[in-house]
Amino acid sequence: MIHGNLSGLKSSQVKALERIYRRRIPADQIITPELARFLSELSADVRRQLGVIIDRQGTVEYVIVGNDREIVIPDLSDYGLGRSGLRGLRCIHTHLRGEPLSQDDLTDLALLRLDLMAAVAVGERGLPGAVHYAHILPPNPEKKTAEILFAPSIHELDLDLAAFLRSLDAELERKMAETVDLSDRREKAILVSVTHASLQETEDSLDELAELARTADVLVLDRLIQRPRRINPKFLMGEGKIKEVIIRALQQGATLLIFDQDLSPAQVRAISAITEMKVIDRTQLILDIFARRAHTLDGKVQVELAQLKYILPRLSGKGTALSRLMGGIGGRGPGETKLEIDRRRIRDRITHLEGQLKSMAKGRLQRRQRRIRAGVPIVSIVGYTNAGKSTLLNALTQSEVFTEDLLFATLDTSTRRLRFPRDHEVIITDTVGFIRELPKSLLGAFSATLEELEDADLILHVVDLSNPRFEEQISAVERILTDLELDRIPRLMIFNKTDLVDAGEIAPLCRRFEAIPISARQRRTFEPLLLELERRFWPGED
Repeated sequence: MIHGNLSGLKSSQVKALERIYRRRIPADQIITPELARFLSELSADVRRQLGVIIDRQGTVEYVIVGNDREIVIPDLSDYGLGRSGLRGLRCIHTHLRGEPLSQDDLTDLALLRLDLMAAVAVGERGLPGAVHYAHILPPNPEKKTAEILFAPSIHELDLDLAAFLRSLDAELERKMAETVDLSDRREKAILVSVTHASLQETEDSLDELAELARTADVLVLDRLIQRPRRINPKFLMGEGKIKEVIIRALQQGATLLIFDQDLSPAQVRAISAITEMKVIDRTQLILDIFARRAHTLDGKVQVELAQLKYILPRLSGKGTALSRLMGGIGGRGPGETKLEIDRRRIRDRITHLEGQLKSMAKGRLQRRQRRIRAGVPIVSIVGYTNAGKSTLLNALTQSEVFTEDLLFATLDTSTRRLRFPRDHEVIITDTVGFIRELPKSLLGAFSATLEELEDADLILHVVDLSNPRFEEQISAVERILTDLELDRIPRLMIFNKTDLVDAGEIAPLCRRFEAIPISARQRRTFEPLLLELERRFWPGED
């Protein structure tokens, strides 16, 4: 089968092109002089570019007819990538005016991960002239992505292709091994941010995205930032930046792209198709972490609900012409497509989970009402994720809630009693950590967990003072509390991890933010906090 525009070609020309499939090119040659002359002469005759795609065994996989300026390479996704990241295919095509490789040629070389891209000049009387060819380069200090070479004629194209490709594969794999342990089975990711925000804000956001990736057990290899004048609605980033992403992924062995911005379903599909990599956004990464961290039935139901609501608009499929538009007599036909069945099942599951959450909410409401009737003060701990909330709860109540130096280490609400002298006690609850730009869908899914905050008599806002961006984190938590209409509840700010901060900085910061300093790992620092809790809940007692 000939690919491309065949209109206007004679049947004899089409048959001549079809016979190219019978040819075999020796493994050590880019193209034989005979095939180069045949393509050049026929190209001059039809006044169009002609091209062939050849595999490493010398088999012609595609014959392509273009126009006078370019050829369009067909979909090559059925041909897998090798260990080095190359596809094992090369493209040789004609240039009618003898011009060198175009930017489109070099882009195709990168995007399609070809072994080689070559252009044979069409000379006088259709004879093949000079040959321009290029291949992808391993990582190098000059940051060059491709090497462009030249031969004055097809007969001076002196390259042992088989030996060259073995050497290129070995070098790409060697450079990849220098970057990352190839035996490491974790997903290997490149972080991408396409934004109009300031460079510092973008770097801070990518630092947090890298921490989220670490929490999800993803190995981050690289990060890319683009600040375009105009956002590309299809790929988010420009096509030049996509080319750079693909080459970096090839050079470093990346398997995953993580975008700091939320992607539309169409953007995910478009970027996945052109890069042939898995593509996720910040929301999907957080959902994956939530799925790993939820342990109680409550938490698992909420995570599944959030995931299904995220997946539903992103389902895609073919054959929607088979949709069942009406039921009953006259409406029966081929039935629902697989896509429609999947959507219906997801909607049914969402309805079931929402009913389950309502049932669980009744039980939580009854427990909270019993606590309120008992007259025991309720203190809720909130804060940015990984601020040390669970560690503080454990230290105050001598319990063993799971803690780890990861974002969203705990998702499920934990409730403990804290006893004071004179038979006083308070109930302390620890909730899921907050994060800036927490997607609305996630906030909605965890409303059942966060409703515990509504009955609190006091909110302890725990802040990681050792984090250089602690002020931004304070603002993010305050915004979320306002969105949840919880800003009416009295708050007490706690500066945690003071053992990691210069002692001279702590007192001025505490005065500025009206905060109490502690280190959750050092119980001896708790006295000011406990005295403040006693003063607030039992004033007037000496």
